[in-house]
Amino acid sequence: MMTDQATEYHTNMSSSDLDNLKQLLDYRDGFLASKTMFTTCELGIFDLLHDAGEPLSAAGIASHLCTNVDATDRLLSACTGMKLLKVETKNLEAYYSNTDVSSVYLVKSSPKSLYHMMMFYSNSIYTCWHFLPQAVRSEEEVLAFMYYMDCIWNMYGKEVIQAFDLSEFHTIYDLGGCTGAFARIFLSTNQGATVTIMDLPMVVQTAKKYFVPDNDPHISFHEGDFFKDAIPEADLYILAKIIHDWTDEKCLQLLKKIYQSCRPGGAVLLIELLLNEDRSGPLITQLFSLHMLTLTEGKERMPSEYKKLLTDSGFRDIQVRTTGKIYDAIMGRK
Repeated sequence: MMTDQATEYHTNMSSSDLDNLKQLLDYRDGFLASKTMFTTCELGIFDLLHDAGEPLSAAGIASHLCTNVDATDRLLSACTGMKLLKVETKNLEAYYSNTDVSSVYLVKSSPKSLYHMMMFYSNSIYTCWHFLPQAVRSEEEVLAFMYYMDCIWNMYGKEVIQAFDLSEFHTIYDLGGCTGAFARIFLSTNQGATVTIMDLPMVVQTAKKYFVPDNDPHISFHEGDFFKDAIPEADLYILAKIIHDWTDEKCLQLLKKIYQSCRPGGAVLLIELLLNEDRSGPLITQLFSLHMLTLTEGKERMPSEYKKLLTDSGFRDIQVRTTGKIYDAIMGRK
């Protein structure tokens, strides 16, 4: 029974208010429906009913699947409400069978089955969306990540930059350059050069505020998405821990774009963790490749894989230099 306050609340709501409230509650409960469908697929209930060829009771299904009878009955009832199952009553007991929709799209053996799609969404996409608030980062969270990146390159950047003689390059674009750590390291030994950091607008604004002084004449910023926006002409492009974020297809898309913008005689410098060609290690790189699996669509690669990406993008004279530290360098020429 509604309390007087709740009754008054609903009485004072207009038809429009009620429609809006229903819409919001439908949005709220959306994941309940999807996870119900995913769970029924994962337990194999649609497949069991298909193979049985006749309606089964909740107790019968629970017996086959070794599940709790009451919980199974609740799941089956919800699927009935979602029109994924149909129910008939025999001797006061409910018996369930597939609907046409579940028979065609949710039974694993069906030629039109969406079973594997549902399992991917349940086991991967559904889990990732739990972290959506963190993905839509505040400045504080971006800043924490940027301090982390700055710390990494302050520790390891010098060895990587010195892996090649880069003194011939004067106009440098650091793509995804974040805090400008590489720009500062590069300029410490190549004082006649200029470095432009190209990164997303929020990253650029945070870098300007916390990491790069306004009066530095050798470091500038370019706000943009290097996949979507034009990449300006330069002598050298630095990509530090960038290529490992992406699939081969996206890497080629980006590297070909860089090749088109690169001046003749210019180069691209990739800075990454490298796997041994026989995949025997290093362990840190193997672990980071698993790390990439959970966070991005990319992976860590062997030197030969980076060479192929660069060659297929048009670059030549590709060289790999190891530093003895965690990160190594690969350079390709135009």
